Amino acid sequence: MSQNRVIKHTHLGVYGVMMRNNEILLIKKARGPHTGKWDLPGGRIEFGEEPYAALLREIEEETGIANCSGTIRTALSYTLIYPYAEDTLEELHHIGIIYNVDIPNDHELRVGGDGEDSLGACWIAIEDLPKCKVTPFLSLLFELDAVI
Repeated sequence: MSQNRVIKHTHLGVYGVMMRNNEILLIKKARGPHTGKWDLPGGRIEFGEEPYAALLREIEEETGIANCSGTIRTALSYTLIYPYAEDTLEELHHIGIIYNVDIPNDHELRVGGDGEDSLGACWIAIEDLPKCKVTPFLSLLFELDAVI
């Protein structure tokens, strides 16, 4: 029986909740432990970057929407262990600063993804979320029964 090495990592990110009518704007994850799941637009804060600036940058990169504004809603975290490499597991502590984000009425949505983190953005009805595979942050925000 082989012994797996475990590395521990803390990830701090910013994420936006964007609503219209009874829909939420989500992206489909292109990589990482949640590949293929629906998630809030957002991501990592780069070194020296202000969290709010990171939020605006990530939203534009993943959805194509610029000129939005937001206010902090909450902060959430969870831990997860997943295969990182051969014989290596990663124990991830993911911390997210969650913002409520207002978007301009004349926005254009990039549905094709950003070629890095997102496979594309889509408006999804809130009542459909329990039927979707979602990330832990969405599960925690909307009290869904998603498996972390």
